[in-house]
This record gives sequence, C-alpha cells and structure tokens, in this order.
Amino acid sequence: MCCTVDMKPRTLSLATALLLTAQAQPSAALPAAWTGARLATATYVILDPQMVGPNLLGGSDQTSVLDAMRRDSGNALKRRYPGATISTDAATAGAIRVIPVLNTPSALLPWLKLTARLDLTLPEGGKVSLAQEFTLWDVYQHRAEAANFVYDQLALRLP
Repeated sequence: MCCTVDMKPRTLSLATALLLTAQAQPSAALPAAWTGARLATATYVILDPQMVGPNLLGGSDQTSVLDAMRRDSGNALKRRYPGATISTDAATAGAIRVIPVLNTPSALLPWLKLTARLDLTLPEGGKVSLAQEFTLWDVYQHRAEAANFVYDQLALRLP
C-alpha cells in the first residue's frame, strides 16, 4: 500500500498530511509498521537519488547535486533519529529503502518551485512518500547547505 504526502511548508499538521495521498484517495492508509519508535531505530539504505524533469545542470554540477542528495538525505534521517543506522549497501537485510527524488522546475528562475521527495519502502513492502515544494530562491539562500536544508525539512515530517 502506498501513501504520499505532498505539502507546502507549514500548511497541514503532520497527522493530517500523512493521511493525504497524491490522488486524494481517503482509502489509502499508512503501513502498520510506520511508527516513530520503529523509524527511530531502523536501518536506512540510501539508494541512488533521482532528478526528474528538465535537465538544467551540466555534468559535474548534476553529479554534485546527486551526491549531496544521497549524503544529506541520510544525514537528515540520522539527525532526526540519532539511534538509526544509515547505509548505502542495497543488500542490507531488513532496512528501510530510501530514494531521494528532486522534481526540477522548467527553468532556473528564483520564483519557480522544485519538489523534494523521500520515497521510503519498508522491508515488508509498505511504501510512503514525503514531498515538499521549495522555491529556487529559498533553496539558493542555503547555498552549500541546500540539500541539508531540504531534507531536514522533509525529515521533520516523519513521526
């Protein structure tokens, strides 16, 4: 079962946001194992990040962004859950699989928005996606810490 949270900053409470799906299907529910206690001590495997949308960056810039997405999404989870273990080994048994995703805007204009998302898959198959929109200006203001900022905001929405 899949549940997607797609929200703007500070517009919905966590409980309300986690019950919403991208298609607004009220019948979708969170996996039973989706609890703060479980997430706080889980092992997370950070899989290859994805950029979706127009390719607005050159080769080395895109590589830098993808590297930051992988590194900083794991760091954000570790800051949220200090008892968690972060891994990049996809063969880790019993781990929650995490794919950081960035939906890019159509152009690099400060008022346009990008969507950052964490797609999490529990070992037993339940899936949850957390997403948030950011203007390019908001992200740019954090410069070298942009990915930390974005993924910290998403991690705050976890139970």
